[in-house]
Amino acid sequence: MSYRYHNNKALYHYAGQAIRRHNMILEGDRIAVALSGGKDSFTLLTVLDERRRWVPIDYTLVVFHVDLGFPSKNKDIISTYCRERGYPFHCTHTDYGLRAHSPDNRENPCFLCAYLRRKRLFELAAEWRCNKLALGHHKDDIIETLFLNMCYSGKISTMSPSQTFFDGKLTVIRPLAFTDKKLIARFARKNNLPDLTNPCPSAQNSKRNEIRQMLNRLYQSNKKIKGNIFHAMQLLATDFQGQDAHNLSASR
Repeated sequence: MSYRYHNNKALYHYAGQAIRRHNMILEGDRIAVALSGGKDSFTLLTVLDERRRWVPIDYTLVVFHVDLGFPSKNKDIISTYCRERGYPFHCTHTDYGLRAHSPDNRENPCFLCAYLRRKRLFELAAEWRCNKLALGHHKDDIIETLFLNMCYSGKISTMSPSQTFFDGKLTVIRPLAFTDKKLIARFARKNNLPDLTNPCPSAQNSKRNEIRQMLNRLYQSNKKIKGNIFHAMQLLATDFQGQDAHNLSASR
């Protein structure tokens, strides 16, 4: 196993646990990795790449970046990063972010942007013959989505670690689903992974950010709260399966 693995055993443990429990990666899989530019997606790509060195499963990675149309050099940095490491890479340029923030869509730009971006990722996965789509959502994202959906959609649902679409042709996987965001931040810092600034004007003023601040206050009051919430969600996991339609998050 690699030097990186031995210095980040906890993160690889949680990622491996999620992958095995939900049977996320099989022999011959062709996995589309959504790389947004945040530390979560860079960590996801690194972990999936590193695991190929020791797991007895052969799979292929193809990296995609959906440029949302905001003024930013992120796509050039991501392209260079992937090219230097030999990752098959494709960047698709869109106006999704600008459309989502148009005067006609002031109420919920995040929902429209996430919907359009996910739709494009599905299309790219099909075009490049990928049967899996890996997203960088972690434990905190999944908890936040639960509260987002309860508060703003009136539904008890969240993102599933693994979910199949189109009669089994594509499976969305979230290998970091059991991993705490603090562990990801530490991994990214120790391994000098990029963490590009999100150019979206709503990044710090979204409903998700409000929910995150609320949860952080709860976590600070009692260190057991996050674990208890996540454990309760596992008990209701069958109710969450297939209820991804109201996911408001970005693939960070």
